[in-house]
Amino acid sequence: MMTRFLRFTAISFVALGLASAAHAQEARNVILMISDGAGMTTWQAASHYRHGELGGEVYDGFDVHVFMSTYSQGREGREAGSYEAAPAWDGTPAGDVFETRGGSYPQGFEGYRYLRTNPTDSAAAGTALASGVKVHNGALNIAPDGTRLAHIGQTLAANGGVFGSISDVYWSHATPAAFLAHNISRQNYEEIARQIVTDRAATVVMGAGHPYFDDNGLPRSGEDVDYSYVGGADTWQALSAGEAGWTLIDTLEGFAALASGEQEAAAGDRIIGTVPVAATIRFGRDGEGMNDPLIPAVPDLATMSTGALNVLNAQDAPFFLMIEGGAVDWAAHSNNLPRIIEEQVAFNLAVEAVVDWVETHSSWEETLIVITTDHGNGLLLGPDSLDEAFQNVIGQGAGMLPLARWHTDNHTNELVPLWAHGAGADRIRAKATQRDDGLAAWGITPENRIYLDNTALNRAMHDAMGLEFAN
Repeated sequence: MMTRFLRFTAISFVALGLASAAHAQEARNVILMISDGAGMTTWQAASHYRHGELGGEVYDGFDVHVFMSTYSQGREGREAGSYEAAPAWDGTPAGDVFETRGGSYPQGFEGYRYLRTNPTDSAAAGTALASGVKVHNGALNIAPDGTRLAHIGQTLAANGGVFGSISDVYWSHATPAAFLAHNISRQNYEEIARQIVTDRAATVVMGAGHPYFDDNGLPRSGEDVDYSYVGGADTWQALSAGEAGWTLIDTLEGFAALASGEQEAAAGDRIIGTVPVAATIRFGRDGEGMNDPLIPAVPDLATMSTGALNVLNAQDAPFFLMIEGGAVDWAAHSNNLPRIIEEQVAFNLAVEAVVDWVETHSSWEETLIVITTDHGNGLLLGPDSLDEAFQNVIGQGAGMLPLARWHTDNHTNELVPLWAHGAGADRIRAKATQRDDGLAAWGITPENRIYLDNTALNRAMHDAMGLEFAN
């Protein structure tokens, strides 16, 4: 694990010779890591549990710490989203009830009402990060007028680079698919997966969704087999037979060999890693707590991340990789505090593995890491947050669950944290031109109470890699 960062007083500009480069490149590679559905207090709750205090995670030492707005173009036929600081932090008491599909929550305060109204979904949020354009909820890289949007991986590939997208949930799920595919609806899993396979545009794709295993990693057969998330039976059979233009990896040993280098990746390799489990590598297993036995035959996100980076690095070309901790969002939807902390800690371990990979196989002079989320979920606050507006979660020491209270089982519209380090990180801070001093409620220092929009992050990553924005 990395114990310190090398600080650079100057950024080296690497001439990559990209055909449509708008300017010199600062970052040869960009690694975007998304803890899906993790609002600021989710990150803090996990830090309290893991370290007994805040400030102990590897990204806490990153050069850039800002925030990001996540609103979408809204649902088709409805008002587009927005973010405004004043209503977001409104501490006026509200005595009514907030209704969701899963239950009812006391309204609490007007600020809570605002943050729970008209949030983005992961497809629209992922599209904004991938393509730099706001779209309707549910759409993957399809603009409201029907225009097909170029995502950052496509733009890089058109200029001689390679890209990948991995997740600990289905690899055809909304967030990973936003960096791989185009579809009017995120629900068209089979169509999305088939497009990913047949397009053969990416170099590495990894995630869950194995047709032959259930949520506990146990074999299933007959009518229980589900090919929905891997492109249908024919697509899966072609993958399994090595006839689809990809190498399929679907065993723990295969993922581990990629990560360790025992199985060396080579130029021209195209890998689809499908973990032998149905929906998620961890969250969907039996039980409710973090002490329930893990599924022994599946890799963790850290192993998947290291393997994916090895595959991309072997191509001898600039690369973009999106890494998602997708089940953080699933735990928030379930209001499951032990499992959301478990998922966030696993994501943080993957961050450490990626940092170690950069310091071993690359350098901060050529690689940029961005750590963030696509939106909040659950409005996780302190135990007395119905009486004290925006009370923060309260730590009880390492290994102890913090004191907290959920205020919804759905997505939220608060600003979310973003950390960045490496080549071109300053371009992200430069785009954080808006200010929100309400972030003081979460203990954020004055210099970090600034934010940019998710579409601006996309442009900052384009700029860092010297790519001309395509949409």
